[in-house]
Amino acid sequence: MPRQTSPTHHDGPKISDATVKRLSKYYRTLQSSIAQEKTTISSEEIARLNGLTAAQVRKDLSFFGAFGRRGLGYNAVDLHRNISQILGLHRTWNVCLVGAGNIGTALVHFRQFQEQGFLFKLILDSDPAKWGMKIADLDVQDFEQCDELVKREKIKIGVVAVPGPGAQRVVDRLVQAGIKAILNFAPVTILVPPGIYVRNENMVIEIEALSYALTSKSGHKPRSSAAAE
Repeated sequence: MPRQTSPTHHDGPKISDATVKRLSKYYRTLQSSIAQEKTTISSEEIARLNGLTAAQVRKDLSFFGAFGRRGLGYNAVDLHRNISQILGLHRTWNVCLVGAGNIGTALVHFRQFQEQGFLFKLILDSDPAKWGMKIADLDVQDFEQCDELVKREKIKIGVVAVPGPGAQRVVDRLVQAGIKAILNFAPVTILVPPGIYVRNENMVIEIEALSYALTSKSGHKPRSSAAAE
C-alpha cells in the first residue's frame, strides 16, 4: 500500500488562494473515488478529473508533505483525510448568518455546509419584522445584539448576505464582536483590518464573466468612438 505521511505545518512561502482552491477540488475528487470503492488513485487521474496536469497536483500536495509513492499512487482514504486536516475540515466551525433574505435562507438550508462541519448557530437581521421568524430551527434575532450573541455561541465565521449599502457596517460589527473570518455575499468590496480573512462571493461579477466569455467567443467588438480631447 502506498506510504502516507501526516500533513506538515507549512513554514515556507504563503500558500496561494489558487492552491487552496485546487486542494478543495482534490478533496471532492477523493470523496467521489472513495464512494466508488477505489482504494488508490494516481496524480494523473486526479489531474484528469480536474482539468489539470499531474505535475500541478504533485506540486500542490508537496507543500504539505510526502504523500504516496512514485508508480503506486495515493491511498485514497488517507489522502482524503490528510487534505481534510489541511483545510481544517476535521473539526466543526460555528457560523453566523447576517441577512435573513432569499440568499441567506438558501445558504442556511444548503446541506453541504453542515456535512462539511460548518454549523449555523445564529441568524441575525436588522429588520424587526423578521425577528422571531424560524429558518431551519433557528430564530432570526436582532443584529444589534451581535456582540453578545457571537461571543455566547463561540462564532468563528460570519456570512454576510445583506444589501450592499449596509455591508460595511455589518462587517465592522462582526469584527468588533471578535469574528476573524467572513464570507461576503454583498455586491460590494468590504474593508477589514489586518488579520481578518475575507472571501467575496459576488454572483453578479461571476455571471458578467460568463457574459464576457460568450461575447468574446462570438467575436463581437465594441464600436470605436472618437478619442477624448
